[in-house]
Amino acid sequence: MLGRLAAKRLQEIRHVFRQSPPQQAARSFSTALNYHLDTPDNNPDRPWEFSDKNREKVKEILSHYPSNYKQSAVIPLLDLAQQQHGGWLPVSAMNAVAKIVEVAPIRVYEVATFYSMFNRTKVGKYHLLVCGTTPCMIRGSRDIEAALLIHLGVKRNEVTKDGLFSVGEMECMGCCVNAPMITVADYSNGSEGYTYNYYEDVTPQKVVEIVEALRRGEKPPHGTQNPKRIMSGPEGGNTTLLTDPKPPPCRDLDAC
Repeated sequence: MLGRLAAKRLQEIRHVFRQSPPQQAARSFSTALNYHLDTPDNNPDRPWEFSDKNREKVKEILSHYPSNYKQSAVIPLLDLAQQQHGGWLPVSAMNAVAKIVEVAPIRVYEVATFYSMFNRTKVGKYHLLVCGTTPCMIRGSRDIEAALLIHLGVKRNEVTKDGLFSVGEMECMGCCVNAPMITVADYSNGSEGYTYNYYEDVTPQKVVEIVEALRRGEKPPHGTQNPKRIMSGPEGGNTTLLTDPKPPPCRDLDAC
């Protein structure tokens, strides 16, 4: 039974790749497929290496781990490679990381395909990630995503023609109290100027304003976009916890 289902699924995937241009098909399944398809700009024959400045960062990252556990540095090294390469990881960059940490390339591929934070296809210089988990969804995240896609004229995970923007979906970002929210991964200045900022309490109109500010080269204030709130506090200010909490009577915290 399982064998027949797997065979049917594989046949469906093959049909998509036969009907669609290679790059479009790869993008359509970029979050569903865990294998690599060579393209002219993403294949193991294309040379890739860390820049001189990032080689120093590589040494600093490796210094955090025992010499016989270099593989523990895979995630921060992939993150650095992605920042350097404009927000996505070609297979040649993964191979370079595998060489540095002295593991078989498949060990790096396993990490890069597991975590959604690693992009294996091109993204915009500003990669907009909309939180789609339940609290944000209840608070209107689908309307937020729709506003971005319509304004930019793209589909999810597509890049605008000018290369500036792409829109993706991310699971819980840990700011449920300020839902809905988006993240902007800014790759416009490479790894030296890379930022990853949260924009919370957003509305469809507000995310469009944020996009246009970024287009003008501005850096819109991140955090809550509700002027009546301070960080995660309620509108109008706190009504409880107005003083420092009393220490527990069971122990002397100063003695710790």
